[in-house]
Amino acid sequence: MELTWLSAILVGAGYLALGYFIGSQYPPHFIFSRKLLTKHNDATLFKDTNNKRNSKSKLKDPLQIEQLADILDDFKMILVVRNDLKMGKGKIAAQCSHATLGLYKKLLNRAPKALNRWEMSAQPKVVVKIESEEDMLAMQERAKSLKLPTHITIDAGRTQIAPNSRTVMAILGPVEVVDEVTGGLKLL
Repeated sequence: MELTWLSAILVGAGYLALGYFIGSQYPPHFIFSRKLLTKHNDATLFKDTNNKRNSKSKLKDPLQIEQLADILDDFKMILVVRNDLKMGKGKIAAQCSHATLGLYKKLLNRAPKALNRWEMSAQPKVVVKIESEEDMLAMQERAKSLKLPTHITIDAGRTQIAPNSRTVMAILGPVEVVDEVTGGLKLL
């Protein structure tokens, strides 16, 4: 009878070790499909049965970068910081964080494959500098023409810079395509 208890403990420990290994090697977004994770969110969007058509129209279409995520593997994010604002290091770090989070939130439901590619590429982020707001806006137009998603952070103006200043632009996409847009910029 003691051998039975020992066997049960060994089997339980084996399953525990196997579960730990699988959990550490394959994060939950691989085990559960994106549809399963967002099913609850979609259901809450359509609770109003009298106005389903209006609720559906509020959902945005997937971004075209999703198609590139099916073809290309290496994705990266570029953070373009305005050098003319003369922000301090801490301010730049905060604005880059805002830009990263803003773009991530924009892509979460509209381009989950692209985000997954970026995450599987170790979430590379490169910070570069640009000399003016006009140059940043021109770069955003170039990125949009190549169907790359962007997000520009606009500062509230409580500390170092004027309110409503465009501080940092985030761009995410395949390495080759992003480099077409930002290749000539210097690292910060």
